[in-house]
Amino acid sequence: MIDIFKTAEGSLQRLTEIKEGCWVAMTDPSATELMEIAEATGIEVDHLRAPLDEEERARIEVEDNYTLILVDVPSLEKRNNKDRYVTIPLGIIVAQDYLITVCLEESSVLKCFSDGRVRDFYTFKKTRFILQILYRNASTFLQNLRTIDRKSEEIERKLHISTQNSELIELLELEKSLVYFTTSLRSNEVVFEKMLKLETIKHYPEDEDLLEDLIIENKQAIEMANIYSGILSGTMDAFASIISNNQNLVMKLLAAITIVLSIPTMIASFYGMNFSNIPGKDNPLGFYFVVLAALAITVIIVLLFQKKKFF
Repeated sequence: MIDIFKTAEGSLQRLTEIKEGCWVAMTDPSATELMEIAEATGIEVDHLRAPLDEEERARIEVEDNYTLILVDVPSLEKRNNKDRYVTIPLGIIVAQDYLITVCLEESSVLKCFSDGRVRDFYTFKKTRFILQILYRNASTFLQNLRTIDRKSEEIERKLHISTQNSELIELLELEKSLVYFTTSLRSNEVVFEKMLKLETIKHYPEDEDLLEDLIIENKQAIEMANIYSGILSGTMDAFASIISNNQNLVMKLLAAITIVLSIPTMIASFYGMNFSNIPGKDNPLGFYFVVLAALAITVIIVLLFQKKKFF
């Protein structure tokens, strides 16, 4: 899908063709759409196709007539009816007369621009537009990190009640998401540093505050991802140990119960043997003596186990 926008008369307008100062937003474009944009702009198809590869790394490539900026943006996907946070590439191609964004799916980072929810947004101010996209991306990372933290707290409360493997698997998925986020944020930071040194992207004094906010926001996201990852890793280790310890306690209890129940069984087995000279066979109270002896030994063993804290 291809959408073309341009800021005119104080509002964002949709266009049907590429004009100077416009923004071309490509979302999961087809091969035909890629060829159309490549022919209309002179941009190589491989550069337009690069952000559509989920494994593409964040980087900057400078060509004669344009600059390709690839960064990672957060994305939410469903797996086994569970939310899973991943990152996907977002391509920003800066040419002299227009700006092109390419993404594999509709991203909340760009949607707020197309919906007109960003203040001081102008399609023809390409440098400011790029910084606004990157700042919005860092803010989205922070929002998702807070969501991951809340979900991990909910799962932790469930684990306090019932330590099941399903909760640990959910925590593992969140930990993997944090690893993806940390790696992507660090890659994006390298891209920011390179972008500041590029002569092909003009820098304006009025954008200094936005640039500073972008760097602070991205560093904060990296720190939060590292902190949450450390907490989550420690929580998983702790609850894994708790589950293992609970299993050991259950096995110890079952072993103790088995030993206690085996005592009267053994005594009854001895006196159930078919021998003529069993002691007390002629005593009318012999049965009761055997039962009392079995109960007495059983009680003694139970008391010993209680003293050893087997129960």
